[in-house]
Amino acid sequence: MSSESPVRSAGPAGSDSLEDGGRDAVLQAVSSAVLAVTRHLSVREVLQVIVRSAQCLLDARYAALGVPDEDGAFAEFVAEGISDEEWAAIGPTPRQHGMLGAMLREGAPVRLPDIRRDPRFEYWPRAHPVLKDFLGVPIRDGDRVLGIIFLSNKRVPGGFTEADQRLLTMFAAHAAIALTNARLYESGRELALVEERTRMARELHDAVTQKLFSLRLTAQAAASLVTRDPERALGELERVERLAGEALAELRAVIVELRPAELDRHGLAETLRKHVRLLDRLHPASFTFEERPVCVLDPAIEVAVLRVAQEALHNASRHSAAETVTVRLGCEDGLVVLEVLDDGTGFDVSAASGRGLGIASMSDRAQSLGGSVRVTSEPGRGTLVRMEVPA
Repeated sequence: MSSESPVRSAGPAGSDSLEDGGRDAVLQAVSSAVLAVTRHLSVREVLQVIVRSAQCLLDARYAALGVPDEDGAFAEFVAEGISDEEWAAIGPTPRQHGMLGAMLREGAPVRLPDIRRDPRFEYWPRAHPVLKDFLGVPIRDGDRVLGIIFLSNKRVPGGFTEADQRLLTMFAAHAAIALTNARLYESGRELALVEERTRMARELHDAVTQKLFSLRLTAQAAASLVTRDPERALGELERVERLAGEALAELRAVIVELRPAELDRHGLAETLRKHVRLLDRLHPASFTFEERPVCVLDPAIEVAVLRVAQEALHNASRHSAAETVTVRLGCEDGLVVLEVLDDGTGFDVSAASGRGLGIASMSDRAQSLGGSVRVTSEPGRGTLVRMEVPA
């Protein structure tokens, strides 16, 4: 997990700035953090940006945010300050016990000089980092607790102050609005996607059913003509081949339009991150994902970028013999930019059309959205796939 934050830290003075005349600087920091959150419409992305912003705003070593479910666990739990390896060693997502459970029940901020000495504290998994000074604030929508954001181990000696608590509470109020908006946006988008899938399923049924019915009749006609009129039977078989090709083409067209379910649940950046992480576990090469600020994208753009990334990663994992593969996603000058870079064997791009590397397919996806895909490679020099699409 990256500890890089989308906002600048308020610095050591952040905890006392409300009393020391630095109100404008603090409010500007909060404003920057809130703007960073509201630029994202995926719920998962909003959660991650809330955590990073809060961590940086109050100069904390660790930050986390949990969204409770109805089964005593957390539907979402994101953290900053902990590497992927440490997170894997810690184990499953925490349940609603100890201090987290108490905060959910009580719905009130908690500020402690040492969480380990509070009677509500229970235990941590063996690999869990040691937390000391602690500040937790609920993210509320009216009387409902949407989640809990908490910070620990402030980098400036002395722990969290009352001013820190007020600052985090102010930020949590704005974060609640961003999180609610993200959920509403995703719900609306999911409804639109359900309607679109229903429409496509109806079209698929109508078009392909007719083709398959014609295909069956033509095949039966060919079978009846084989012995008494072989020439006519051959013509019918050619028609069978043509109809089968048309049915296959229509099936492919519908499948291409279907939006992957992962995008609905996690958004583009998180879906790519999970895909890259899975490849990193399955292959001897090192796969990494780098995310720069990503603008709000149309669903069609998200699908196209994901498919191009998957094609490029498939090529890198199967053909490049690379030691490292890096995926970068971000926005530059109004363009969504995807890069997949490997340090593998490379190839002659001009001679790659017959190698089944999907370059034409990647280019077609980008061009359909007014963008482009450029593949740069030389034998022995690795490969860079760069996709640019208007945001």
